[in-house]
Amino acid sequence: MFSCLDAVPTNYPRGVSLYSLHTGWAWVVVFSNAIVGVWFLVSHRQVSWRRPKMWWVAHFAQGTIAIQVVFGVILQQNEGFETTQIHQFYGFVAFASVGILYSYRQQIKQWEYQLYGLGHLFLMGLALRAFFN
Repeated sequence: MFSCLDAVPTNYPRGVSLYSLHTGWAWVVVFSNAIVGVWFLVSHRQVSWRRPKMWWVAHFAQGTIAIQVVFGVILQQNEGFETTQIHQFYGFVAFASVGILYSYRQQIKQWEYQLYGLGHLFLMGLALRAFFN
């Protein structure tokens, strides 16, 4: 199995670098979207789980994707790091999916908790696929 960790050149500096930040932040993207996805799915059935703060947490989880994409673009453009096209594709799809989630929020108001729950689990899956490709 190939992962983005295999793509790092042997002469690439170790320690705190943009590459290590991009790699570590990927796990923040995965876990934040997993937590939000499960929370929203449970909230769809259990009204007592609904909190105003959950929307702030959802926006944070979506923001982690934007930050991750920015890290990746800077890493590729400024540091000349090369990655697979499928890795870039998953990053783009995740970034675009955030906008799609937001755009459907008002159209299916009665299902918005389910939409956000499944949507964030989808984003988590995209992040995992991007990490391991």
